[in-house]
Amino acid sequence: AGETFGIVGESGCGKTTLGRLLVGLEQPTSGSVVFDGRALGAQRGAEFRRRRRDLQMMFQDSAAALDPRMPVSALVAEPLAAQRIGTGRERQAMVAELLDAVGLPRAAARRYPHEFSGGQRQRIAMARALALKPKVIVADEPVSALDVSVQAQILNLLQDLRRELNLTFVIVSHNLAVVEHMADRVAVMYLGRVIEAGPAEQIFGRPRHPYTKTLLDSVLTPETGRGLPEFALGPGFPNPLEPPSGCSFHPRCPKVMPECAAARPAALHDGEAMVECHLYSGAPETVS
Repeated sequence: AGETFGIVGESGCGKTTLGRLLVGLEQPTSGSVVFDGRALGAQRGAEFRRRRRDLQMMFQDSAAALDPRMPVSALVAEPLAAQRIGTGRERQAMVAELLDAVGLPRAAARRYPHEFSGGQRQRIAMARALALKPKVIVADEPVSALDVSVQAQILNLLQDLRRELNLTFVIVSHNLAVVEHMADRVAVMYLGRVIEAGPAEQIFGRPRHPYTKTLLDSVLTPETGRGLPEFALGPGFPNPLEPPSGCSFHPRCPKVMPECAAARPAALHDGEAMVECHLYSGAPETVS
């Protein structure tokens, strides 16, 4: 509770799908999502509806996530109506409080999404996600389409709300600077698998998996004279429907070894950290 967990990786690695699984918008084909000791997939009907109050999501494209035909008052009150919370008047009072919480004027309730800037629309999406007083919010690329100055405002607002409301955030992003600024712990995904995870200071300061190191090396920097990043990486993102054998990163890995193509590496757990790599794991788990 109160922690921010970051999920990073290339586009197409499964970050958004994982986020949708966490809030119950998708059902896992194997495994389970456990929240407060109960598997989400085992809950049905009214029980699942009640549990959904605790798990909310901010979608990547706020413009697409907000119905253009509905005023902000109706958009923010929609979760309250879906959960049958309060009367119409009580819901509007809650909407006014939520707009205050995210730094929007109460007059915004009468306007429509197209009348707002990108940063303001993200605040509306944030108000809607907060409406049911959730315990966990999954924020999918919350600032990817915003100017840098607006990004800072939104990120600082998320941090303030986390502290004030003891929220747990799952930040899904390909922007490593955002995750480094926000997250307490980080998971690195590649081709649908978490291949390294641990405290943020360790992931960014002492990365172990070659893919994590490559991600960090690829970050553009404003420092003059540095030029474009240079790193060794094999060709192309592989087909997720036909993943490579063994370690799925081995066709692109600068430190590939013969065993990498033959067997998937076992996950090595070291305190709060985890890494899946033959450079660190012991006896590998052989896969077909």
